[in-house]
Amino acid sequence: MSWRKGGGDGGVSRRWAVLLCLGSFCLGLLFTNRMWTLPEANEIARPNDNGDKGNTLVAAECGPQKVQHHDYKDILRVQDTHHGVQTLDKTIASLETELSAARSLQESLLNGSPVAEEFKLSESIGRRKYLMVIGINTAFSSRKRRDSIRYTWMPQGEKRKKLEEEKGIIIRFVIGHSAISGGIVDRAIEAEDRKHGDFMRIDHVEGYLALSGKTKTYFATAVSLWDADFYVKVDDDVHVNIATLGQILSNHALKPRVYIGCMKSGPVLTEKGVRYYEPEHWKFGEPGNKYFRHATGQLYAISKDLATYISINRHVLHKYINEDVSLGSWFIGLDVEHIDDRRLCCGTPPDCEWKAQAGNTCAASFDWRCSGICNSEGRIWEVHNKCAEGEKALWNATF
Repeated sequence: MSWRKGGGDGGVSRRWAVLLCLGSFCLGLLFTNRMWTLPEANEIARPNDNGDKGNTLVAAECGPQKVQHHDYKDILRVQDTHHGVQTLDKTIASLETELSAARSLQESLLNGSPVAEEFKLSESIGRRKYLMVIGINTAFSSRKRRDSIRYTWMPQGEKRKKLEEEKGIIIRFVIGHSAISGGIVDRAIEAEDRKHGDFMRIDHVEGYLALSGKTKTYFATAVSLWDADFYVKVDDDVHVNIATLGQILSNHALKPRVYIGCMKSGPVLTEKGVRYYEPEHWKFGEPGNKYFRHATGQLYAISKDLATYISINRHVLHKYINEDVSLGSWFIGLDVEHIDDRRLCCGTPPDCEWKAQAGNTCAASFDWRCSGICNSEGRIWEVHNKCAEGEKALWNATF
């Protein structure tokens, strides 16, 4: 074939030859491009086991992109593993916090320091919760007083157990031991306890001048034995209406630090030999000054936080000669609410009798001149007959 300018029967012009070459080149380029963009078999999305319709090829301006197949079961397994690790980390952190709190609590108890709020542990887990523990302060020589209480306002036997189980009220006579441990008076108390089962024995040497120490030991012992909202101390020559006392205390159950009783502020006695003489009278200022406000010693109640405070700090709390003054001094400087309720210090008949008839039943009755019921072994029966709230009041009470 010859190349000629122009065209003829037997030849192709140079212009058409060039166009033919360019056309062939474009067709070849288009065909080659299409072959290069076909996805390989392992890049084609297929339906998975969960019934998915498969993934499609995603096109962009510069050409299609490969979309890889994902196994969502593997992804879920990874997520579950990550969640499990996070949960385990939180559990370990919680245990470490509790261990740290336990160590701090132990150090505070050993050092006699107050326990910080954030380090308080719930020692009452698994323990029964009670409304109140009533500790009746008694002495070795007060057998007749104890019997008079047993046969008047203090339930006995199965009724006392029912009182604990149904009403959450614990009642015990509180007594320590003699200077010669295991002596005849100690054995007499042990025999009496075997008969009635209503004693709380504490680690304390009995003695009239040691009442402040006995009170401190009582609260420390009671709070360790029973988890209660309130801890009550009452003398064994006082008549108590348990239901009325329970109603009074339950009205303050949501308050953390309360000190409930008949508040007074008597004179500081400086003369030796007189009753209630205060050997440390000089600490209260000039002669003729009065004590700070505190509850009279015949009956008072404190909340659990205050009983715990006494227990933790019992080794450093100062003891004055008068037990009620000592208790009041332990709360000076603390954020404590003093509740003055005169139903806790009514007189004997006719006082408590008139109040009962008027619907204002007394919680505790005694004679001020005797710091208790005068000749309580015999007269407590009279008080009980005229001023008692009645047995139904106790068993029908709701606290």
